[in-house]
Amino acid sequence: MDYTTLRALKPAEFSDAADGYRRTSDRASAAKDRIENQIAVAMRDANEGEALDAALKQLRELAENFHYTQVQCGLIGTALDAFAYELDAVKRKLDSAVAGAQASQLTVNSDGSVTYPPGGEKTDGKLPEGGTATGLTDSTAWAVGRQAANVDPNPHHRLAQDYADQIANALKEATEADEKWAPKLRALKADDDLTVSDKDWADASSDTSGVSEAGKKYLDSLPQPPKDGSAKDNAEWWNELTADEQAAWISMQPDSVGALDGLPSTARDEANRMVLAEAHGVAQGEYNAWLKKHPEPERFQTYIDPTTGTVMKGVNVETQAWKDWEEERKKAHKSLDGMNAIQNRFDATGKNGLPEAYLLGFSTEGDGRAIIANGNPDTADHQAVYVPGTTSDLGSIEGNINRMVNVWHAADDEADGKSVSTITWLGYDAPDSVAKDAPFKHYAYDGAPAFNQFLDGLQASHSGDSEAHRTVIAHSYGSTLVGAAAETGHLNADDVVFAGSPGVRVSGADEMDVPKGHVWNEEADEDPVPDLGRWGHGGDAFIIPSDPEFGANEMTTDTEGHSGYWNERSQSLTNQALVVVGKGDEVVLKPPPDPWAHVK
Repeated sequence: MDYTTLRALKPAEFSDAADGYRRTSDRASAAKDRIENQIAVAMRDANEGEALDAALKQLRELAENFHYTQVQCGLIGTALDAFAYELDAVKRKLDSAVAGAQASQLTVNSDGSVTYPPGGEKTDGKLPEGGTATGLTDSTAWAVGRQAANVDPNPHHRLAQDYADQIANALKEATEADEKWAPKLRALKADDDLTVSDKDWADASSDTSGVSEAGKKYLDSLPQPPKDGSAKDNAEWWNELTADEQAAWISMQPDSVGALDGLPSTARDEANRMVLAEAHGVAQGEYNAWLKKHPEPERFQTYIDPTTGTVMKGVNVETQAWKDWEEERKKAHKSLDGMNAIQNRFDATGKNGLPEAYLLGFSTEGDGRAIIANGNPDTADHQAVYVPGTTSDLGSIEGNINRMVNVWHAADDEADGKSVSTITWLGYDAPDSVAKDAPFKHYAYDGAPAFNQFLDGLQASHSGDSEAHRTVIAHSYGSTLVGAAAETGHLNADDVVFAGSPGVRVSGADEMDVPKGHVWNEEADEDPVPDLGRWGHGGDAFIIPSDPEFGANEMTTDTEGHSGYWNERSQSLTNQALVVVGKGDEVVLKPPPDPWAHVK
């Protein structure tokens, strides 16, 4: 960048352009939300069959187009703001140098050099001659130029060299900024079509990383989130940001914003949906590459009787090679299964009255993380947070999402018009195996601080007229985590419901950090997990919530096995829903055991 260009440049024009892109991003976001939460919902109410499915598919594609526009325009706006920030700093350096030179009666030339007049003490009746200093940025050349100016008897030379060097450094910084940002901005464009592909989202992921890296100076200039701050601290930081600053954080650090407890659910959802869409694009590309590298082997072969060696014509069996391939293929596709399940929940908004979903947490690291809310918890009168147990991961999130969908429907039926939000919280590394991992307590204690922070965040971000009634529902090893959370911190809840618990690492309901009488338990027939804890699976025997000495309210459970507690139209589900909406007095309790049964 040359002197004339930088002198005439107006960084505010880039900021104005950024505002325009941000407005476009906001409009695209509003259009996406309207399609997903109003138009699609109305179509479900008015239509059915193949025509509805085809229309919904087209609407999903249109919503994705708007989502992509929202993300890319948001990135462009932030990139332009970051570019303007850097240019503004450089421009101020240039203007300061020019003003200083002019105040010193020096002339700044069109190439950035500085001309100085004759001056100093006369020699043989003559003043030392004037001249022109050219700015130097190379360290060696700068040292030589500085030495020459210092030995010159004309004191104006030293001043001129100072100002010329300042101007040259400003031009160098401006050129570097231009060269850094020009390719980043050129990359922020979509294919010339109406289809947003997984490749487009993978490119968007690369764009986000590129803008975040290039814009570090700009981001560092903004108010920073509190280090290891509480949910309340996070909320205060976010609320003090301007709308443009919030947009910059979401565009450049969506994963960080999406993970901060205490921020509004709408902000976390926007950030996490961006992370989800980009992660899906990357994962789909990796899966496609896996398929190319591992072509599908022949699936069937003619069956041969192993005892006689007779070829059984017309009888085909799957080959071992195909079985091995299919097992590996499923592993390669597992993260996509989880991401597709989350998207399916988004697409189900309005179905049977189901409210909008909010993605309050998402990551593909390790076994993955996902936090999905049915309804906005920030405005809900009743909140329910469900913690799943052993074997839970991103790839198998669908079942846990559906459980909280069922709780939402049942609770909404009992809520007397008040609003309900039910949340699936997979925010910890759950044990992978009942036999190998579940006996270890570190999974619970490692995840407990994050769970307590999340509950505190729900309180910090709540915007209703009064405090929300908050229920924790924990299944299997999830109950162990909840017990660890109560033992090691403050469990910010009003009620706790355990289902199929192997033990909660506290000795009684009075240690669960909720009001007396607000700990509930369900233990189904033919559920083996409570006995695993009761009889010391892994070397430690626990008091189980269903043991009378624990002191929990034992609810009637009409389901069977370890996974049926959320079966639709079951008393097990209804009882949970009654607790969620604060109607514990209507819960059907399990009759106490008859102490004389053995003599009858």
